[in-house]
Amino acid sequence: MATLLPPPKRIKRTHGTAEPRVEPEPVTEQAPSVVVQLISEDDGTPMGAPINLQADLARDALELLANTLQGQADDPVPFAFHVPLPQAGESQEGNAPSRIAITSSLMENVLNAKSGSGYTPEDVIPIYCTPQAVFRVRPATRCSSTLTGHSSPILCASFSPTGRLLATGSGDTTARLWDLDTETPSHTLTGHKGWVLCVEWEGRERILASGGHDGHVRLWDPIKGKAIGDAMKGHSKWVTSLAWEPIHIVSSTSSKIKPTARLTGHQSQVSHVAFSPDGRWAASAGWDRSIRIWEGRTGKYICTLRGHIAPVYRLAWSADSRLLISASKDSTLKIWSLKTQKLHTDLPGHTDEVYCVDFVADKVVSGGRDGAVKIWKN
Repeated sequence: MATLLPPPKRIKRTHGTAEPRVEPEPVTEQAPSVVVQLISEDDGTPMGAPINLQADLARDALELLANTLQGQADDPVPFAFHVPLPQAGESQEGNAPSRIAITSSLMENVLNAKSGSGYTPEDVIPIYCTPQAVFRVRPATRCSSTLTGHSSPILCASFSPTGRLLATGSGDTTARLWDLDTETPSHTLTGHKGWVLCVEWEGRERILASGGHDGHVRLWDPIKGKAIGDAMKGHSKWVTSLAWEPIHIVSSTSSKIKPTARLTGHQSQVSHVAFSPDGRWAASAGWDRSIRIWEGRTGKYICTLRGHIAPVYRLAWSADSRLLISASKDSTLKIWSLKTQKLHTDLPGHTDEVYCVDFVADKVVSGGRDGAVKIWKN
């Protein structure tokens, strides 16, 4: 019996057009495995034995792992993660970062870092875990109101601890108290003979202190709007800053206070320095148009935040220590994220230099050369 051959293959007709080319599917490279050691930043102790993980493990999964090792998977705590640079010296001159923040995965942030981290998949990578505030502050995104009343530039502004009252100082030699429930002025505080350069609330909101160009410090009753006693005199020059002793600290004179670190790196004068509420960060603003972030305990340099095109005058932290806001001569406010170490929100609105800013809950207040006090909300 003869073998039947299959019919010839049908020839495709393209009518003069090129036959479509089939692209081969890209071959995805499998992420390497790495050995990591999770370390608590609070006391520097390991949170468990070294663990073998895929390098592309997402940050959220790393947070779940940290909570599991701590035995709090049912009531998880948010964490921030960073890897110390292996060649970072103990004394930083402010030009080389000492850590790399993990914002997406070890593969992207550490192994494939553009600047080079010094780590390879063969190394045991230490990951420091920093617990974050359980609550989260929403960043301000819009100007909700503008308060007018001062006849000169606004030089300082400060929210009361509860956020119900606002105090501002101006070049018109007066300080004003504002009721934020109605967003109207409640009292005008007169007594200074020069510009009011700083205002600061006592921790229980019972007293307001102000300092000025006349070298005097005055205390005020925020309820009555009256001065408490006479002006405190002693300074021969301007009073530019005030601070109350925290009510939870017991003073002690048994040990001598010594500086722990010298923070260098700004290319021009430093205008303001502020610690974060949790004490883990310190931020400095300078006339070199930059903001520098430092470790709050050791003073090591972390990163530089750039975006302003003029000197940065003032800084303020959010209550959860995740956000930092800056006021600048370029007439803008900028909110920075400490998680990504990048600009989060730009807040234009002032028509001239912004001299002061403060942050309470999810509200921001700012004032400047245009004589307007602006309230910003989410």
